[in-house]
Amino acid sequence: MNDSEKVETQIQHKPVLLNEVLHFLAPQPGKVYVDVTLGGGGHTRAILQAQPTCKVIGMDWDESVIHTTGEKLKEEFPGRFIPIWSNFSKIAMALQKAGYDKIDGILADFGTSQIQIASTPGLSIYQDKFLDMRMSSSMFKTTAYDVIQNALERELAQIFFDYGQERYSNKIARAIVDTRHKQPLKTTMQLAKLIESVVPRTKGDKIHPATRVFQALRIFVNKELENIQSFLANSVKMLGKDSRLVCISFHSLEDRIVKQFFKELEKSNGLQIEILTKKVCTATEQELKENRSARSAKLRAIKFDI
Repeated sequence: MNDSEKVETQIQHKPVLLNEVLHFLAPQPGKVYVDVTLGGGGHTRAILQAQPTCKVIGMDWDESVIHTTGEKLKEEFPGRFIPIWSNFSKIAMALQKAGYDKIDGILADFGTSQIQIASTPGLSIYQDKFLDMRMSSSMFKTTAYDVIQNALERELAQIFFDYGQERYSNKIARAIVDTRHKQPLKTTMQLAKLIESVVPRTKGDKIHPATRVFQALRIFVNKELENIQSFLANSVKMLGKDSRLVCISFHSLEDRIVKQFFKELEKSNGLQIEILTKKVCTATEQELKENRSARSAKLRAIKFDI
């Protein structure tokens, strides 16, 4: 059993907004759907169970997910699940290479699963590991350590502010630059403790002072926002008549990109679309009680009539 399999057995993966995904994706008999963020496979499994004759293509940029979750789903749903190792930003190229010109629906969950956080070095503040943070070491070369050690002070401050909305970005960047001259910041604990020492913590704060910086580094290292923009543009090329696109975001930067893209599609000539979520869809009170990971989830969906 490899590290990914060990982590997966220890952590229960709960897909967010599951009922809402099925409602807006509306899987139909014999149709083909794509889950571009396979992860623990919860959404994919639900789609396959909801419509016994449809097929799902599961994509993930983490190759270990294809070997673990992907293999399990292939055994569970023979002939109905197809795993593809690829970054979702390259969805059109990946699907065309696999022999698909058009598909009937796409689901994208931009969140980072608990399995990914626990198994990817550097993502968790509470695990003292090397500051890596790459979701796929094959697809990304620059680590969080490289950024922390080599970026200029103003560049660090900009990253923390733009991607983490960290109001103490300048103060943290200055502390990092001052410290790295004396000792390299190589591990999560080193960085977390440094941030903790310079960021004021008020009584009642529920999140760790380093949370926003870690989020910012993860987004920057994995080019997450750029990938979302590329994914949205490329997904349109693969969606046919009466097809649907469902996106789940977990912070305002992601949701803003999706919202703006849907609005631009609605205004564009040559495309007829219907925005199915007039207001952003969020978790019910019941789901929030059962799954804390859903508290930040925002779902938006559109239907194409091309």
